[in-house]
Amino acid sequence: MHVYSDPALERHVNDLSGVENPERFPAAVAGVEEAERGGTPVEWPPCRPAGGEEILAVHEPAYLDRLRGLSDAGGGYLDPDTAMGPGSFEAAALASGAACGAVESALGGEPSLAAIRPPGHHAGAGYAMGFCLLNHAAVAAAYARSLGVERVAVLDWDVHHGNGTQDVFYADGAVLYLSTHRSPFYPGTGRVGETGEGEGRGFTANVPLPARSGEDVYAAVFAGVLVPMLREFDPGLVVVSAGYDAHAADPLGGMGLEAGSFGRFAALICAAAREVGAPPPAFVLEGGYDLGALTQSVAATVRGAYEDAPEWEYAGGVRPVEEARSALAPFWKSLR
Repeated sequence: MHVYSDPALERHVNDLSGVENPERFPAAVAGVEEAERGGTPVEWPPCRPAGGEEILAVHEPAYLDRLRGLSDAGGGYLDPDTAMGPGSFEAAALASGAACGAVESALGGEPSLAAIRPPGHHAGAGYAMGFCLLNHAAVAAAYARSLGVERVAVLDWDVHHGNGTQDVFYADGAVLYLSTHRSPFYPGTGRVGETGEGEGRGFTANVPLPARSGEDVYAAVFAGVLVPMLREFDPGLVVVSAGYDAHAADPLGGMGLEAGSFGRFAALICAAAREVGAPPPAFVLEGGYDLGALTQSVAATVRGAYEDAPEWEYAGGVRPVEEARSALAPFWKSLR
């Protein structure tokens, strides 16, 4: 696996959050190193900041100017739980650049991971939110499109709905956004009826789940909604918003997954990509706020990219899955 990261990502400080802290960075890197010690092939290509053109494919110029200005001024506040310090813009641009590097490696045939912070999937075109400054997964998807990939899927398994990613691509039929998340929960978006608009109608899929959902429920979501849609969409690349706050130990998530669950998710997505002739996925780190769980979950994901996929089948009868299938069936034959 090609892993894109940089020690400078530890310098971002959000003094409005006690959980999205610099210690998350070494915890994530430790997960990669654990997988590497266990025999998983890992390479660490150099990481570069995303350029203005790459960021502006997703974010508005005035918003980018605001972030730069606040960072240059020593920091400031953007949202009730999102703040910047003097090095925050540079860290966010480097994180988006790592996501772009992961896209390059994936398109070259290597599974890849952007081991980064701060997270990104709550950031919209013109706003920061939920610890997020730039939307790295969205920048990665747009970057893949600029390289000639016709269809990109973004699959988000973070416990929180990626409202920013959804907003960016809500009217875009070339990017399929798939999310399974806890609901009702922050940020309050991601209902099954949110399926896109205009040319993007049907290309947003949300599967909200109740608190304390475990791997059995997630297995039904993958088998009953996410994987069938990936196969039918036939993407040229899958970008994964890989958040680990659905782990049972996470202080924010309130869900019931184990570290190994994320390894099985990774294996399943890699297998689905192979089935449709797509390159391996590009994984982009999002949330995950228990440090030990973060380390173990990252390690499981890195290993999972090289393991056999679980043989999950959907037998019906899981309410969140049935509701999502009903909302999306008008657009997708595989769900009828």
